[in-house]
Amino acid sequence: MFESRKRHQFFGEFRTLTPPSRSSLHRRRLLQTSLALGGLAGLEACANIAAPSGIGAYRPRLAPIRARTDRIFDITVCLRPFRAAGPRLDAETIGSTLIVHNYGHGGSGWSLSWGSGTIAVKKAMMNSPREVAVIGCGALGLTSAILAQKAGAKVTIYAREQLPQTRSSRATGSFTPDSRIALADKASPEFPAMWEEMARTSFKTFRSYLGLPGNPVQWIDRYVVVDHEPVRNDDEEPAAPDAPDTVEFADYYRRIADLTPRRQLLTGGSTPFGNRTVWRHENLMFNIADYGHTLMTDFLLAGGKFEYRDFHTPNEIARLKEKVVINCTGYGARDLWKDDTVMPVRGQIAWLIPQPEVNYGLYYKHINVLSRTDGICVQSLEGGDMRGYGDTNETPDRSEADHVVNTIAPLFADFGGAKAGV
Repeated sequence: MFESRKRHQFFGEFRTLTPPSRSSLHRRRLLQTSLALGGLAGLEACANIAAPSGIGAYRPRLAPIRARTDRIFDITVCLRPFRAAGPRLDAETIGSTLIVHNYGHGGSGWSLSWGSGTIAVKKAMMNSPREVAVIGCGALGLTSAILAQKAGAKVTIYAREQLPQTRSSRATGSFTPDSRIALADKASPEFPAMWEEMARTSFKTFRSYLGLPGNPVQWIDRYVVVDHEPVRNDDEEPAAPDAPDTVEFADYYRRIADLTPRRQLLTGGSTPFGNRTVWRHENLMFNIADYGHTLMTDFLLAGGKFEYRDFHTPNEIARLKEKVVINCTGYGARDLWKDDTVMPVRGQIAWLIPQPEVNYGLYYKHINVLSRTDGICVQSLEGGDMRGYGDTNETPDRSEADHVVNTIAPLFADFGGAKAGV
C-alpha cells in the first residue's frame, strides 16, 4: 500500500462485475453531501527512457514545497500485510459457510484492489448467493463489497473500524501494483499471469474515477532527482541501496509497461531543480480520503449495510447469517486466521500541511514525496524494500519524520529562483 522504490497495473471482465458507469458515479456524487450530514463525513515501468532530444525546451512550472518540520501536522504508521507467496485468494468451508480469502497484498492493496476483488467475488458468486458478508472495511473490503453488489448480492460489511481508522487509510496512495507483492522465489509459476490480470483490471477500473469532483483518482507528474550525473548505461532510476540479508521481492512491472508513458530524462537546468539530474514520469495517484469516501458512498447508495463487529475466531464468522463470506482482514488475518505467513512491513508517513498549488510527486535521496488533497506525504525508503520488514512497531517516530522533511528541504531553498519556506 505504500509506494516502493520500483515504479510500478483479469484481462477478461465477466459481465456481472463491470465497474460503475461514469453517469452513475456523477449521480452518486450529487448525493454525497446529504449522506455526509447523516454520518459519513468521516469516511485512500521499467520501460526505456525516451531520448532526451527535444526535451530541453520543456520546463515544468512547479510550486515549491514548504518543507519545514514545524509544518508536520501528523505522523502515521502502517503495517503492510506481506505474504511471500503473494495474496491469499483461495476458499475454504467452515461448517456451512463458504469463506473466500482476499488478503496479503503487501504494498499493493489499493493498486490491485479491483482486480483482486474480481477474482474473489467470482469465487464467492459461484452458486449465486443472495447475501454476501465482507469482513474488513479497508481497500480490499470496500472494493470487494461493491463488486459483490454489482454481481447481484445484498452485502453487509462487518468490521471493527471504518476506513479512516484502518491501516489502508495510512497508505501513500500511488499506483504501485507490485510493491512488496511476493518474493521472487516463493510465488507459484502461475502467479505472475494472475498478477498481471489483477493489475490490468484495476487500472481499467480506476479510469472510471478520473475527473470526478474531489479528484479521488488522478494522474500526476513524478520527478526522480539526484544531485549528480550518474554514470550508468541502462534506463533504471537510482535505487535505494539494499539492506544486509535482504530478500528478493518479485518485480513484475515490465508485464504492464504499456499502460503508462515512458520515463523521460530531462536535460540539466531545464527544471526548477537546478543542475540536478531529473527523470520525469506520470503515475496514477489516489487521494485516499476522498476516494475512500467515494467508495463508501457507492456502497451505501447501492443498499449496502455496515455493522461494527470484532471477530476473534473463524468460527464466529461462520455463525453469521450470510453463508458466503469474503475475508478482507489484511494484516489482521495473521491473528484472526493464525496465518503466520503474513509478515508486517512497517512504513511511516510524515504529513505536511496541504499545498493545493503543489501537484506533483518526487523521489530524492531515498525520500518519497506525494502531494495529496489532504496533505503532503513524506516517507523514507532508505534501505530499500527491506525497510520495515518484520517490524510490528506502529508507534510514530518523530525523529524519523523530522529527518525526511529536513532531507528534502534543500531542494526548495532556492527553487527555480523562488524561495520556499515562507
